[in-house]
Amino acid sequence: MRLRDFEAMVRRLSDEVPAHFFEGVAEVVVSPRAIPHPVRAEIYTLGECIPFADEAGGAGIQSRIVLYHGSFAALAALEPGYAWREEAWETLTHELRHHLEWRAQAPDLEAFDLAAEHNFARQDGEPFDPGYHLDGEKAAEGVYRIDDDYFLDRVVKSVPADLEIIWHGARYRVVPPPGTTLPAFLTLDDVAEPPPGELVLVLRRRAGLRDLFRPPAPFVSTVAVAPV
Repeated sequence: MRLRDFEAMVRRLSDEVPAHFFEGVAEVVVSPRAIPHPVRAEIYTLGECIPFADEAGGAGIQSRIVLYHGSFAALAALEPGYAWREEAWETLTHELRHHLEWRAQAPDLEAFDLAAEHNFARQDGEPFDPGYHLDGEKAAEGVYRIDDDYFLDRVVKSVPADLEIIWHGARYRVVPPPGTTLPAFLTLDDVAEPPPGELVLVLRRRAGLRDLFRPPAPFVSTVAVAPV
């Protein structure tokens, strides 16, 4: 999609949002730039909400929302049938939510974005915060979602010999591999109806004061489950 066509589409999408949600938004603009992730291949920043400082030196009173056409074009080159409109709508509303949360001093979305960064780190075998999944979207009791990945959170005193989990109404037996330590992030294979991304069982102790200063290194593995 050409830059001018993308700009016109973004204007139409903005018109679909009730005006009061844009209170404090100075402008919504399209930049031709592509913003690649500094470390991870095939990841691009699609948009940003950039707050302005107020006269007293605060932040978040006014914002500029920017969508990066070059980033969209880079992803479209990687994905046949790229859904430009759907991705632009998701980016626009995501950045608008950033603006609203800054104004309300409710940083939930910033925590979610940071959780997504830690999820990339886990997938790439890099160090990550062992509690990041708790900042994801709560999909059900004890279940959290970050993008397409789902996390089943279990608080335990020690690594169990085996345990049962429920996914999509079906029960499965999970046997942690030898050498598992807490906290453990076990990606579960062989569920009948897997999520779009990964299904991850997180085994952890209840957080203590010591974890604030020296969080333990997570154990990461992949485990095949068996139906019960």
